[in-house]
Amino acid sequence: MRYPAIEVRDAVVAITGGARGIGRATAAEFTARGATVCVGDLDTAPGVLPLDVTNRESFDAFTAAVTERFGRIDVLVNNAGVMPLGDFLEEPDDVGRTTLNVNVQGLVHGLRSVLPGMIARGRGHVVNVASMAGKIPLPGMAVYNASKFAAVGLTAAVRREYAATGVSVSAVLPSAVRTELASGVRLGGALPTVDPEDVARAIAGTLRTRRAETAVPRWLAGWDLLAAVTPEPLMAWARGLIGDDRALTELDPEARAAYVNRVATQLPAPAARGGS
Repeated sequence: MRYPAIEVRDAVVAITGGARGIGRATAAEFTARGATVCVGDLDTAPGVLPLDVTNRESFDAFTAAVTERFGRIDVLVNNAGVMPLGDFLEEPDDVGRTTLNVNVQGLVHGLRSVLPGMIARGRGHVVNVASMAGKIPLPGMAVYNASKFAAVGLTAAVRREYAATGVSVSAVLPSAVRTELASGVRLGGALPTVDPEDVARAIAGTLRTRRAETAVPRWLAGWDLLAAVTPEPLMAWARGLIGDDRALTELDPEARAAYVNRVATQLPAPAARGGS
């Protein structure tokens, strides 16, 4: 499928979760390339529009605000995400719900909010920031893995469903990224480590390639084939050697506390959970 070109310097780009980490690096990358950039986030800051991706009305208000100011959205970067870590059985139910609401339902809301306008114009591009955790299951990340597997599947299905409209949907799958999400975990080993700027360049690059999936780094794109042809006992042995269980066995709660506390602010209020 060939898609109409989207020139970065002429594009209106909306980015969710753009106040920090990958989102902030992506905003800087697109700005440097001459795009018009609009950022939405729960974290209010100068120049950042309020956005709760788990709430459809909030997303629609964000879309409307960008469209009213600039006339359209050419590119949506569905970046907002959370990454709780730890023992699967010990994870509170509401933490798991928040993970799925932000990482999956947030993408659904974004797609449903911007696709109608893009389809009406016959051009547009959505980048769902997934993760190599959407391909590689890791101990200590079970619900996060589930959310990113869902993100990969959602992207592929929506891409196929609307392929004839001129609108493309792509997934970018970073490995371990040096951001606050990975605080308190020793990086390296099971997944190579990249910087937010590496991911930002990959996201911007999808406007040119319109590739269905882009791994960061690119050589990880062969993981599906490797996993398919490698016997499970051999794969388990190799993954054990490189320490694929660090999110479970090597967490530093003190170093991770600030991030955990910030994610906790996104949890339902006690009354809504039926407790006190």
